[in-house]
Amino acid sequence: MEKQFEGRSKEELEGISLLGNQGTKYKTQYDPSILEVFDNKHPDNDYFVKFNCPEFTSLCPMTGQPDFATIYISYIPGQKMVESKSLKLYLFSFRNHGDFHEDCVNVIMKDLIKIMDPKYIEVWGKFTPRGGISIDPYCNYGKKGTMFEEMAKNRLFQHDMYPEKIDNR
Repeated sequence: MEKQFEGRSKEELEGISLLGNQGTKYKTQYDPSILEVFDNKHPDNDYFVKFNCPEFTSLCPMTGQPDFATIYISYIPGQKMVESKSLKLYLFSFRNHGDFHEDCVNVIMKDLIKIMDPKYIEVWGKFTPRGGISIDPYCNYGKKGTMFEEMAKNRLFQHDMYPEKIDNR
């Protein structure tokens, strides 16, 4: 049975294998090859796409204990967009991956840049406290030689000027 998705041609969906697949396998080791993209039908429009992943987990590389976070990914697409189920499975692949919080958000951003080549992207990890401290790394990127390069610099300089109230997440 061939997959049918309203408004998308077979050519536009070339390379999309996870969406609608009932035999999903959840990888538990970091694997960027899971990511899939599709054509942006509106590449001349500048607009944000935002993903919130409130169940992100990775492992502390020193203790092996789990770290929990909400990962926020916002991007302005260029020609390609990331397919959401592949993104979910990719983020799940960090489950047994040992890396510091700062490394996780930078790796996520770089992997998405590599596969999508967005105009702009930012990744923010809001990790739950361990040992009485939370770590909330933020990174961003604007395509070189475009207005988005300046946008990235300005957003980085203005990032988190008004931190949230303490809520123990």
